[in-house]
Amino acid sequence: MGVYDEILIPTDGSDASTVAVEQGVAVAARFDARVHLLHVVDVRAEMGASGVGDVADDLTAALDTIAGDALDAAESVAEDADVPYEREVLEGYPHDVIAEYAADADVDLVVVGATGRSGVAEHLLGSTAERVARSVETSVLVARP
Repeated sequence: MGVYDEILIPTDGSDASTVAVEQGVAVAARFDARVHLLHVVDVRAEMGASGVGDVADDLTAALDTIAGDALDAAESVAEDADVPYEREVLEGYPHDVIAEYAADADVDLVVVGATGRSGVAEHLLGSTAERVARSVETSVLVARP
């Protein structure tokens, strides 16, 4: 057993989460750990279009595409480093889902990007990264682009 055996890397495809994937996979390679690649579909985006018919369908399709693209890119980094991985798409409020996943999967480290897709609204440390750092019961590495 190493220092880190299970590493959670939430990704939204942003520059910061791309750096988090790279750093998280590098740590995993160093410690022979497995990475959990997670994309959280933020329910706030879906709720904003609920009940609007075609708009909600288009938004859901767009969010699915974003999730797939983000996870495909992260998967490629893990494969290139020969690091074992799992990938998952879940819905909810990102910080809550990340904290719950971290506990359920018994991860040793969570690697998050300093800011995500909402960028401008998040100042020095992204609100999701900050909430994750405060709510998980394990170590958190905050990656900056």
